[in-house]
Amino acid sequence: MVLALSGCGVARNVAHLSDPIGAAPTAGLASGPSRLAVPLGHYSAGLYKALVFAFGSRLPMTFAVSVLTMFPEAFPGPLGVSLIGTAWREQNLWSMETVDIRQFSADKRGFLDDTPAGGGPGQVMKADVIAAALDNLELAGRPLLYMSARGRPLTQARVKQWATAPGIIVLCGRFEGVDQRVLDARGFEEVAVGDAVLAGGEAAALVAIEACVRLVPGVLGQAASLEEESFEDGLLEHPHYTRPRTFEDLDIPEVLLSGNHAAVRKWRQKLREDTTRERRPDLWAARLAKQQAKGD
Repeated sequence: MVLALSGCGVARNVAHLSDPIGAAPTAGLASGPSRLAVPLGHYSAGLYKALVFAFGSRLPMTFAVSVLTMFPEAFPGPLGVSLIGTAWREQNLWSMETVDIRQFSADKRGFLDDTPAGGGPGQVMKADVIAAALDNLELAGRPLLYMSARGRPLTQARVKQWATAPGIIVLCGRFEGVDQRVLDARGFEEVAVGDAVLAGGEAAALVAIEACVRLVPGVLGQAASLEEESFEDGLLEHPHYTRPRTFEDLDIPEVLLSGNHAAVRKWRQKLREDTTRERRPDLWAARLAKQQAKGD
C-alpha cells in the first residue's frame, strides 16, 4: 500500500505499510490539490505523527496503542468488537499497532530468549531484542507498560492517568519474563492485572488496553455511564436489574419500580457501601481513611 502525502508544497511516498490486524474503512483527507486515503485506526504512532505534521488539525487525533508481542495474531481480540471496536475501525478515536518482537532478533531463526543468569528453570527474554523493538517506535510521550505478575496492581486511578496520555505502549512478556535491565533502562512500569500467573502478557495487555480505551472521550458515548462504575469513587458498583419483573420467583426490588429517584439513589448507595465492605475490605478501609483525613 502506498500513501501519497502532500503538504506545504512537499510530496513524499510512504510504501510497504503492513496492516497485521485486517482491513479497515478509509477516509479521504484533502490537502490542496491532492487527497489522502488512510485506513482508520491502523496507522502507527510514527506514521500518525507524520500525518499530523502534514495535515495539521484536519487529521483527527487518536489514542495510539502499540503492543510489543511474540504473537501479533492475539490482537485485537475483544478490542475489535462492540463500541470499542467501532471507535477503532470506523470513528478513529483510537488506533492500534502490533510489533512482532521476533523480527528484531539478531538470530536468523528469530530466537529472543536465553537461559537465566545464576541458573534456574526456563528462559528469559533478551534485553537487546526488546530494546531494538521499542526503539523502532515513536514514543510520543506515551507510558511504557510491562504486563507482569510482579508488577503494581492495575487500578482505575492508574488507568485514568494513562488515558489522558497520547496513548500507551504495552510489552507482553513470555517464558520466565524479561531481562530487568531493559525495563530499568527504558523506564517501563510493571503492571499486574491480578494475583495470578498467566502464560504470557497478551491477555493482561487486552485488559489494560480496554480499561484505557473505554475512557477515551466518545468511545462509550455517554460520560454519565462511567460515573457510578466500580472504583470511580472508591466503591464497587450497585447491582443491576431489568425486565422481566419476575424471574424464577425472584422479583426486581420494589424501590427500583417506585419512581422515587431519591429513594433509588439512597438504595443504590447503601448497596454499594455494603458490597464494598463485604467483598473489598481494602477499598473500604481506604475510603474510611480518606474520609477521616478530610474530617467527614
